[in-house]
Amino acid sequence: MLAFMQLLFRYAFLKQQNIPLALADWQYALLVLSTVLIAAAGYVINNIYDVASDSINKPNDVVVGKGISETAAYNIYIGLNVTGVAVGFVLANIIMRPSFASLFILIASLLYFYSTTLKQIMILGNFVVAALLAISVLIIGVFDLFPATMAENQAQMASYFSILTDYALFAFMINFIREIIKDIEDVNGDYNQGMNTLPIAIGISRAAKIALGFAVVSFVLLVLYIHTYFFQNKLFVVTIYAFALILAPLLYFIVKIFTAKSQKDFHHLSIVLKLILFFGILSILVIALNHRINA
Repeated sequence: MLAFMQLLFRYAFLKQQNIPLALADWQYALLVLSTVLIAAAGYVINNIYDVASDSINKPNDVVVGKGISETAAYNIYIGLNVTGVAVGFVLANIIMRPSFASLFILIASLLYFYSTTLKQIMILGNFVVAALLAISVLIIGVFDLFPATMAENQAQMASYFSILTDYALFAFMINFIREIIKDIEDVNGDYNQGMNTLPIAIGISRAAKIALGFAVVSFVLLVLYIHTYFFQNKLFVVTIYAFALILAPLLYFIVKIFTAKSQKDFHHLSIVLKLILFFGILSILVIALNHRINA
């Protein structure tokens, strides 16, 4: 999904605009590869540290200690991380922006500290993992737009970077809510591990109400955004798409969370949010197609 999102922004949106891009196709492939490898490493280290918790919450999904040994999992983690950061370092030097390599090191480090420490801290862990997803959108602009920005096209490039920022904020909002829902879903195993997630600290009911509050705020902001940027600009196909596949599922989430009680209920809500995130990202393709039809 991460690779799909990055490829979608590049080839369905940025490549369709009359703007210079800093990366050649093979260089962009390196960016996607590096991002995916580091994200995969983050999943591995998270699974290693979540074995005890997952044994209670999702016993059938535990891999480390069953499918593979913990030592093998650590070796896979190191291999993925080193390769991902190395590819990022090579890319940063190819485009003569060696300082950009620090971004890959920062992401890898945050994923490690999230799994080992931050996820046990109420709200902070949720914030960090949601922010990392947002960074995976912004990194497209950092590598593909920023190096190609000059005085004569600065305003134009800034507008496209602004669109990426809007999508990054959308990804952050939805994923932040989803992280709270996942904490509620995993509350039993996390409690036994001595974690201090939001539902453990204030209770499942209150944590669900906070997720509901964020969902309502997100819904209102999305309605305003869709009206301002899609409807008023006569992007009617995009407007209908957004109402049907983003706002309607989010409204469904808001209604269903009132009656959610069991682990199964919250797992269902987590999937709904993932679909909202997917269709939200896919809207960039719908926008590009709508522009082409209008043209």
